[in-house]
Amino acid sequence: MEYMLKISTVNDVEVFKACVEWWHNFSNDLYYSTRVVQPGLQLVAALRSPGTSRKDSFAPICSDLRRVMISRMAKPEEVLIVEDENGEIVRETSKDTDTIALYRTMKEILVYLTHLDSEDTDRIMLKKLASQMDRTEWSWHNLNTLCWAVGSISGAMTEAQEKKFLVIVIKELLQLCEIVKGKDNKAVVASNIMYVVGQYPRFLRAHWKFLKTVVNKQFEFMLETHPGVQDMACDTFMKIAQKCRKKFVAMQQGENKPFIDEIILGLPGIIEKLEPHQIHSFYESCGCILAEPTNWDNCSQQVLKLFKLPNETWQDIIYKASVGPEVFQDREVRKKLVNILKTNTRVAKSLGVPYYVQLKWMFPEMLNVYVTFSKALSEMVKTMGPVMTRSADARSMRAVKKEVLRLLEAFYAHDDGSNKEVTMQTLIEPMTEPILGDYYNSVPETRDAEVLSLFAQAIKFSKGLPVGAIRLIFKSLFACTLEMIKANFEDFPEARLNFFKLLRAINQYNFNEFFNLDDNPAAAEAEFKLIINAIVWAFKHTERNVAETGLMLLIELLENVDKSAFVTYFYTICFRLVLNDILSVLTDTLHRPGFKYQAQVLMHLLSVVAAGRVTEPMWNPDNPEEVANSGNPPNNRQFVVYHMETLLTTAFPNLTRTQVQAVVRNMFESLGNTKIFKGHLRDFLIQTKEFGSGDNSDLFDEERKAELERKQREEQERLKSTPGLVAPLANDENMAES
Repeated sequence: MEYMLKISTVNDVEVFKACVEWWHNFSNDLYYSTRVVQPGLQLVAALRSPGTSRKDSFAPICSDLRRVMISRMAKPEEVLIVEDENGEIVRETSKDTDTIALYRTMKEILVYLTHLDSEDTDRIMLKKLASQMDRTEWSWHNLNTLCWAVGSISGAMTEAQEKKFLVIVIKELLQLCEIVKGKDNKAVVASNIMYVVGQYPRFLRAHWKFLKTVVNKQFEFMLETHPGVQDMACDTFMKIAQKCRKKFVAMQQGENKPFIDEIILGLPGIIEKLEPHQIHSFYESCGCILAEPTNWDNCSQQVLKLFKLPNETWQDIIYKASVGPEVFQDREVRKKLVNILKTNTRVAKSLGVPYYVQLKWMFPEMLNVYVTFSKALSEMVKTMGPVMTRSADARSMRAVKKEVLRLLEAFYAHDDGSNKEVTMQTLIEPMTEPILGDYYNSVPETRDAEVLSLFAQAIKFSKGLPVGAIRLIFKSLFACTLEMIKANFEDFPEARLNFFKLLRAINQYNFNEFFNLDDNPAAAEAEFKLIINAIVWAFKHTERNVAETGLMLLIELLENVDKSAFVTYFYTICFRLVLNDILSVLTDTLHRPGFKYQAQVLMHLLSVVAAGRVTEPMWNPDNPEEVANSGNPPNNRQFVVYHMETLLTTAFPNLTRTQVQAVVRNMFESLGNTKIFKGHLRDFLIQTKEFGSGDNSDLFDEERKAELERKQREEQERLKSTPGLVAPLANDENMAES
């Protein structure tokens, strides 16, 4: 053991990693050997008589191991400030996955060691901190590893011990930040303060004054322009806002207003040196705080006050545009509009329903801005041709339009529907015609895929739109988008994915409208066949996410058909088309990843036939040639059996008719068991020349994912069984209320 400790101090990364793995097994085994189950309780750390002597005998080794782990602690991924090869403090530009994995293993070791003797861990860490305070062991490396170790054991001590320990740690770190000189030194101390406080929400929730002091310190760090400090301050504020939001909105003892009101009042000074993306993060954190349900009675006025600064800028731009529309030609103005809209989008996501008051205020002018830029783009294309859509001006105009669409979508996605009728009347109905009309009349290069996802979300939010709205959506979006994406599998990737998401939303909430897209029955049927052809095109796509979206849409459509009055109609006109194309992709090696859903569709189709759900013939009995080519079937089941046998025998001449008949028979016989059905399908595919060689692992992707999920669940259970191995949950507000 002593030799292992000495080897663990060798300055070689690979040697140290090997030692860490060994110590992980050792600490895990030692810790679990001291645990017993008490009747009616969860596992607790307790000593058994045989385990006591073992624990005590290893106590000196464990104490030395704590020192080694603390002094060599790996950097956690939350820390953004690092020392580069020139010895300068810089912002991390990329994540080191090896270091993150090493940190997680070392964290587990320290958590186990803390459970075995928390007082010794406490003593060692505080002694090392004292050496930083008196500067006897001061260095960036020593302070970093110590603070990373302190953050790693969150939840491993009892609440009382954690309180005593953290009071000292946070006080001394705050004091150290005042003592050290030089921007680099202050940046290092700042990053460590932010990391430590972000790991202990239980402590912050239980100690209001510390929480307020720490948050105000984050605001100071937001004014520090050293690379990485502002980003980390915004990230830490976000963590604290998510985990302690109730404390911000409650009236605390000794205060004359809730803390969030103070923050909103001082907001201009807090964010004055932040970059746009950092301002977006700050506003999102404030939205998260205001979303606290106990605060909703006061929320409307707070939201408007929160947006006072961006709203003033917005109003100023709108006023200038009303005097002279040429103001929108200024790229800086367009950039300001994009940033204001992005800020609103972030708050809409974190705040949800209470954000409505701000969106309602912005909406009329926001829609006007959208229409103005739509007209400007159309005029640009009309005058100078589609090539101008690639110009910087066109891109910045489209950026404004896209952000308008994203903001509306974000609100609908995070609104719980409690004021659905009001939202429908004030937002969804007024936006429908202008946005759909712009999309329909634009050239393909300026059509925004966000329009498709926006209306998909609007349908989900409303749980189904009126038939007139669905018809308008279909006529405005369907044919023109399909024309854009069907030419090849490469152009307009976002549009093709969002197009099928829109169809899925209609299928889920407005299914009957698929059969009622026109008052003329013949036109309605033609429109429906176009939808089926589009779905077939989707699952034939070589892009996996598009193909899977198409297959899932088809499965959901078939399920809805089976519950509707359209069963006979649908299967009579569509069964053979869908069956043929599913068999086509199923036997195509390019579509191996979709095997799970392909098999599900095939099983569903055959089950419908086997159950006799369709009474009308799936062939034309009045056509003698078709009857003869179908084997003169007495019923739909026999027709499908003969059809599949003929199709597969023709497609795979290396297989005999007898082999194919056995495959089809086995499929029908195993319709009640998904696992056996898929097994027969796999056996058949591997018999073919196409699947006889190459990587067929995708055919077993479902089983592989299920096994991976099982292992992940087991790992989560293992981590949850030991306090400290899993970070405190963001919504666990009842651990330390005071």
